[in-house]
Amino acid sequence: MKIRGGSSFGGQKLTADTRALYYQAVRNQVLHYVRERNLLRAGDRVAVAVSGGADSVALLRVLLELRGELGIVIAVAHFNHQLRGAESDSDEQFVAELAAKHDLPFFAGRGDVRGHADINHRSLEHAARFLRYQWLIDLAHQERFDAIATAHNSDDQAETVLMKFLRGAGTKGLAGIHPVLVLDEVPIIRPLLETPRAGIETYLDSLRQPWREDHTNLDTQHTRNRIRHELLPLLERDYNPNLRQLLAETAEVALGEEDFWQTTVGLERIARHPQPCSLLLSGFELFHVSLQRRLLKQFLEREGFPPAFHHIEDLRRCALGQTHVVGLPGDWLARREADRLQLIPARPPASESTTAYEYRLPIPGSCHAPLAGLTLQATVVPAEAAALEPSGTLLLLDRIGSPLTLRNWQPGDRFRPAHTGSEEKLKRLFSEKRIPADQRRLWPVALAGNEIVWVRGFPVAHDFAWVPGCGDALRLDVLPDA
Repeated sequence: MKIRGGSSFGGQKLTADTRALYYQAVRNQVLHYVRERNLLRAGDRVAVAVSGGADSVALLRVLLELRGELGIVIAVAHFNHQLRGAESDSDEQFVAELAAKHDLPFFAGRGDVRGHADINHRSLEHAARFLRYQWLIDLAHQERFDAIATAHNSDDQAETVLMKFLRGAGTKGLAGIHPVLVLDEVPIIRPLLETPRAGIETYLDSLRQPWREDHTNLDTQHTRNRIRHELLPLLERDYNPNLRQLLAETAEVALGEEDFWQTTVGLERIARHPQPCSLLLSGFELFHVSLQRRLLKQFLEREGFPPAFHHIEDLRRCALGQTHVVGLPGDWLARREADRLQLIPARPPASESTTAYEYRLPIPGSCHAPLAGLTLQATVVPAEAAALEPSGTLLLLDRIGSPLTLRNWQPGDRFRPAHTGSEEKLKRLFSEKRIPADQRRLWPVALAGNEIVWVRGFPVAHDFAWVPGCGDALRLDVLPDA
């Protein structure tokens, strides 16, 4: 770790006019972005997450310059990951002195990232992100901050989009880093998301503002660092010198399209017919293929099935009448009946006299429940991959522990699915979903301790639902009975 910064750029000393030019360019760009996206309102109290690196120091300095114009109140928040001993403490001291210099409130947090990573079998990067966001959110609640500002820039956006593309992503994944992410009712805002890293460093040089350099950012063992230092430069050199800008623009287009799809497609069609295993198909064959796929994707998500592309295509063929029946995970079938697409269990319903069941589900691992006619598989999903999954389908790994308990529904069981207002008796939820009474007795639920965290056909439990920034996730998949 070292301190960088000064009054030069590219080995050349910046003149007073040049410094003023860079200062105004970044200032105006951030002001426009904040206002265009409505990231902040007059009177907001904002905690700026400052690590000491160039991006976060620039974010603090530009918000300081804009606070009068925006009417905001600023504080500085620093989380010490304790991964580099004295260097980590020096980072904290640097940020504390920066806050004191500008007469700003300073809040410092610490976490045993290495210990957390070892206990929870996760990477240092994921553990650091989880503990950092957990502390920031707790700080926001305790100090009543209206928002947390982080320093993601347009280069971060380009790297994220490319990384997600390489791993396979639709419009949701290609939307990359969002301007605003709400975690536990706390807005996380990214005012620098349109500002390139080179512009940020030049802005700091124009202010003669030093910053801290972290040598671990050069470690190419990490995927993002390999993309940053190897793949992106290669692609820019040999294929397209404007690639970073194009990737950032791709994210912007994908974000708008994903928002449109999520808010306008298929919701009324499904809601008008609340029977859980039925989708109205009138006029389906007239839809564009992209609209057909999106509607079926939402239908599968609503019924608790992972929306894999090949399952969506199988359903589409069935909905178009090209086949009468197709198979789905968990020993379920999709069948077209008149103007409806129905999901039905492939096995006959169990009798009321069937014995109850209870099994231990290791994490990761699977367990076979023959009375339910299924196998439930628990898979740990890395945080970056979890961001590609639909909201309400993954569990927060840190809150689950191991193992889970898989058992059948019991009278009196209560459950609050993600995105719902309150806890309800499962019996009532079954009625609302039109789950036949003769199938309810052996309906599978999974518990962490004494709390139900998963029920087949429903979103995961509200208090255990994974959200971005909270580390790795846990996915429960129903597999066909062998």
